[in-house]
Parts: sequence; C-alpha cells; structure tokens
Amino acid sequence: MRALSNALTQNRLHHAYLFTGTRGVGKTTIARIFAKSLNCVMGITAEPCGTCSVCMEIDTGRFVDLIELDAASNTQVDNMRELLEGALYLPTSGRFKVYIIDEVHMLSKAAFNAMLKTLEEPPAHVKFILATTDPQKIPVTVLSRCLQFNLKQLPAPMILTHLQYVLGQENIPFQSAACALIARAAQGSMRDALSLLDQAIAYSDSQVDEETVRNMLGAIDQQYLYDLLRALLARDGVGLLAVADNMTSRSLPFDVALQDFATLLHRIALIQTIPAAMAEDETERETLQDLAQRFSAEEIQLYYQIAIHGRNEIELAPDEYAGFTMTLLRMLAFMPATTGVGAVVSPAHLAPVAAHGVALNKPQAQQLEQAKQANRLLDPIKSQPINSSNVSVDVSAEHSALGIDWSALLGQINVQGMARELARHCTMQSFVGGKLSLNLSPQHKHLLTNKAAHEKLQIALTEYLVQPVRLQVALSKGNDAITPAAVEKNRQDMRQQQAVESIMQDTFVLDAQALLGAQVLTESLKPL
Repeated sequence: MRALSNALTQNRLHHAYLFTGTRGVGKTTIARIFAKSLNCVMGITAEPCGTCSVCMEIDTGRFVDLIELDAASNTQVDNMRELLEGALYLPTSGRFKVYIIDEVHMLSKAAFNAMLKTLEEPPAHVKFILATTDPQKIPVTVLSRCLQFNLKQLPAPMILTHLQYVLGQENIPFQSAACALIARAAQGSMRDALSLLDQAIAYSDSQVDEETVRNMLGAIDQQYLYDLLRALLARDGVGLLAVADNMTSRSLPFDVALQDFATLLHRIALIQTIPAAMAEDETERETLQDLAQRFSAEEIQLYYQIAIHGRNEIELAPDEYAGFTMTLLRMLAFMPATTGVGAVVSPAHLAPVAAHGVALNKPQAQQLEQAKQANRLLDPIKSQPINSSNVSVDVSAEHSALGIDWSALLGQINVQGMARELARHCTMQSFVGGKLSLNLSPQHKHLLTNKAAHEKLQIALTEYLVQPVRLQVALSKGNDAITPAAVEKNRQDMRQQQAVESIMQDTFVLDAQALLGAQVLTESLKPL
C-alpha cells in the first residue's frame, strides 16, 4: 500500500504491475482500486473519491477503459493479440487504459511473447496489472518488466474482525468462537472466509453458532484436543486410546484432528516463547496458559513434529484409526525422559544393576553417568551420600575447599535461557536435606521474581543430582560475591589483557609503530 500510494502521490507510475499471492487475498480488488486511482475525476490520487462517474462505473464493471481478461479461459495467442491491438488506441473516457489480466501464468508461451513486445515499448496511456497465484510459471522476460508486489496471507485475527463486521452490518446473530473457526479454516483467504460464512448462515438458518460451524467444517470439539494433551501430560496411554475410541464413535475425521492438534500445539508454543502473541480476548486464554506452563518447550516442539508427520503419513496407514493412534503412541515413546521432582534414584541403586551385567536402556545409562558425574563434583563431601538428609555444606569464602564448586556444577547441568542467567548470577550457600540455597547478586534482582526460571533450574538440578531438590533463592546482602558470571568475566578480562600485551610486544607491530607511526586499536583485539 505504501509503495503504490507513494507512486500515485508523486506521479511516478510504472507501465506494468504484477500482484502475486494465494487465492482470495485481494489481488483483483486492489487492481480495480488502482484503476480508480488512475482514472478518478479528482485526478491521479492514492485516495479515489468513489463517488464520481468513473469510480462508480468501475465498481459496476461498466468502465470502457478498464479491460479485464481471465487468462485461464483465454490462453491462446489470438486472444492476446486482439487485446493488444486495442491498446494502440487512446482511452475513450478515462485518463488511462487499464488492462487487468488475472491468472496470467495460464497464458501460453506464444501469448507471453505477444505481450512482451507491448511491455517493452508500452504506449503512455496504457497500464498493465497482472495477477497470479503462481509467479514461478511466468517467464523471467515478463517478470523483469513488471513491478512485483507479493500479497501476504491475511492473518486470522484480521479475517475474524471483518467477519464480525459483516455479520453486524447484516444484523445476523453470531458467536465469536464460530467466527474464529471460520477465520482459521480460511487459511489466509478472505474470499474463502466469506464463502464459508455464507455457507454457515445458510446451514444454521440465519445465525452463526460454534456447534453448527464445527459440524459444517467437520472440525472436532477442542475438548478432545485438551483431553489428548492431559493424557500425554499424565503419560496415560490408556487415556489416549480412550479419546481415540470416543472420536471413532462420533465419526470424527482423524486427519482433521491431527491438523487441529498441531494448530493447538503451535498456539501453546507461541505463548511459551512470546506471551504477548496471545490476544487479550482469547476465549481459551486460561486453558492455554495452564498447558503452556505444564509442558516444556521441548515437549511441545516434539509433539508438533510428530503430529504433522503423522498427518502426512495417515494415508499410508492400514486405516485412519491405526495411523492416528500410532501417532499418539509415538508421542509417548519419544517423549523426553525425566526423573520427575518426586523420583528418587540414587547412584547406589543404579550401580549394582551395571555391576551384575544387566543391560541398561538409554535413560538408565544416562542416569548412571549423571550420578557418577554428580559424585565427582561432590568429592569433597562424598563421605556423606548425596541422598542423605544430613548433608550440610557451607561454601563461604573461608570454607570453599569443603564445598561444591557451583561454577563446575552449572557447567554440567542442562539448563538454558533465563534459568541459566539466574544460576550464573548466584552463589551457593548450603545444601541441606535436599534444600539447595542460593544467593542472587543484587544487580540482577529482577531475576528473583522469574518463577519459570526458578522452576526450570530446580528441575535441571533434580535431574542432574538424581534426587529431589528444593531450590531457594534469596537476594545477597553484599555486592562482592564471586558468581559464575563474575568468574567468567574475570577470565575473559584476563584473556583480553594477555591478547593486548602479546600484540604490543610483537616485533612486527613494534617496527610498524617505529617506522610508520602506526597505532594499535586495542578495542579491536579479540583473544583467540
């Protein structure tokens, strides 16, 4: 809009424009509005009046200098030659002759060649507006002579707003949830959305309610999707199959179910990473936020991948039920292995299994290795078993030799993002009876209220130490605590200083300074 408006306002007009985009996003509509802007009685303007004779004739399809051609029905070269012959003559009543060629990619090669001559040397009074859903099929010789504009798919909230406006103007009662279903089903096409809306009005006897639209679209009730997620959360295979059996009894389509399930997972992933992406008036806001907190980001990403692959493979399955349930079972089989906060697995329990030659599966092997690493980190206090409730560690400066190396421990646990930032700016104070106390540097007190980071760090510590860990974080009273972040900064500063000293003592640099008056830009030096 900005590019076209500026071109009209500054009267810097090109002779040919190409609008691309999926069906129903407004290519032909914009072309007609552009024709109004070129021929409006008020002059060439980005805001045609819409009330003059030219604007009204274009709206009703009676403007003689606006020629529309459907290339899908007129693919031959003779049709194009006939059209271009008329381009030689001046407009009858307008300022420009405007040719709108829809689905231009359908033209034959000979027809494109015939058009090319006119595009190379266009008459000053002619403007071409080409529209296509498949620009890849247009010859590059034609593309290079057009200004190309790619119309994006319309977002579902924009479609929803327009549907509600149309229903309001028509005085048709509706439910917002029903309009939201239609907006999502339209997949970015306003024309498809309006067609579905017309169908819904007829289907529901002049009212648009959620249940009717779901039946019309063949969409499954969202409650089934939530039941699936809750069964996954509980690792409940029986519950998953029960949901699938219930869907079978209601003849709900499984391919649509996987599509809607993937859509729901996408919405949850958005909330987890970009909370502001969820609209304030989202009807399922509380439910989605609850699920976003209960699942890890890794689980949601995994389930999404499995869902979309399962939908692609459902036609290859023996039947849709088998394909759908196998997809659910795959989610159970490949879900991330966690010990859980309540699980207590000690190295003492795992070691005899390996010692007696029993084969360990991958999660057990990982737990054993983690337990060994945890014991190595806790060597200074290994006289007390790490599941023991009697362990009490003081890691103040004067007793650091007896404590746990918090920086080393942080380097071993699997934690990222804000949870890692929280850990990097803390020092360990004690580890008593499974309660691990940390002191947070005052400069980073904003991390103290980040509950999500606190929970992720606690889970990571629980998994790594192979025992339940209750994490307590308090604000440090001093500013001189040696946190892992401070240790890392000191290490980086030292390496930087060593790099600068090495360069300053280099014989080549010294010669360049002495003979050429060269200067060393120390801020540009980076240690290897």
